[in-house]
Amino acid sequence: QVLLVESGGGLVQAGGSLRLSCVASGRTLNSFNMAWFRQAPGKAREFVAGRQWNGGKNYADSVKGRFTVSSDNAKNTLYLQMNSLKIEDTAVYYCAASSIPYAYIRTTTNDYDYWGQGTQVTVSS
Repeated sequence: QVLLVESGGGLVQAGGSLRLSCVASGRTLNSFNMAWFRQAPGKAREFVAGRQWNGGKNYADSVKGRFTVSSDNAKNTLYLQMNSLKIEDTAVYYCAASSIPYAYIRTTTNDYDYWGQGTQVTVSS
């Protein structure tokens, strides 16, 4: 069993930055494929960024060049550095883990079996 706890969300002005953290307990984080998803009001949960168990990374086109996913294995923590935030980045952000070592980073919610509770990110004008 894996427990994921996100933190770091908040209110920020457009153009600002935030760093989200996801602390994993129960198993070592580097044995999983990890990802960040987000869900805006009235919309489906969507893939934002992923980190494969072997270090590979992938990003949604909407955040490429602005967001960076990283991890600290010693702290068993996954991060999402978000720069140049836009109003349309407003959403609840979720950390997810997949126990299946897929050969590439999956981008659909069904491919992840552990989820955090989410952290709210609000970007204002």
